[in-house]
Amino acid sequence: MRLILASVACLALLGACSNGEKTARYLIDPPAGGARVPDRLGTAELKDVSLPEYASGDELSWQSADGAVRSNTKQLWADNPQRAFTLALARSISDLSGATVIAEPWPLSEPPRRTLEVRVEKALAQADGLYRLTGRYFVGDSAAGGINQARSFDISVPLADTGPAAIARAQSQAIARLAGQIATLSGPGRSVRTSAAPQPRIDDIFSQPLPPLEGS
Repeated sequence: MRLILASVACLALLGACSNGEKTARYLIDPPAGGARVPDRLGTAELKDVSLPEYASGDELSWQSADGAVRSNTKQLWADNPQRAFTLALARSISDLSGATVIAEPWPLSEPPRRTLEVRVEKALAQADGLYRLTGRYFVGDSAAGGINQARSFDISVPLADTGPAAIARAQSQAIARLAGQIATLSGPGRSVRTSAAPQPRIDDIFSQPLPPLEGS
């Protein structure tokens, strides 16, 4: 009898653990809209956004009053955070400016004019009631005379409350603001002009047609 009761208790516990309704999943979904800005990027490939380890996991993270970064196994992102952040940022920049910004790998036969890299240093719902998104972004233009950008961003969005839904909304709003900053190439930093055209690659050299033989 004890064995039967123990088995029933184990099954009940497993059933409770596997109940998907007790796990909440949240989307990264920047709000649409906002004033349109001129296209300053043209075509650009966005590299996978680099996120801190605590922000790249499946669980939503926040900072408690003691300064620790905590998470809950029942409060998850609906998609891989790096993938969702990268795709959402590319879409937001494109929608805002009309530029063709696509997350890597580049799917078009015509290569992009520029590359875009974003390195996030902090992406956290802080104990002071603000969601903070900081880091640097880089725009590369390898053409001779092209303008390269190395700029930083520091974005703060007030949190409506400390719940996971509020954290997800604040992160989405922060991504939208970052998209606006990148689209306008703004923020502290500097511009660097490419001094010379890049050297041709070996495969580019051997892909060129051979010159005709003398006398032919």
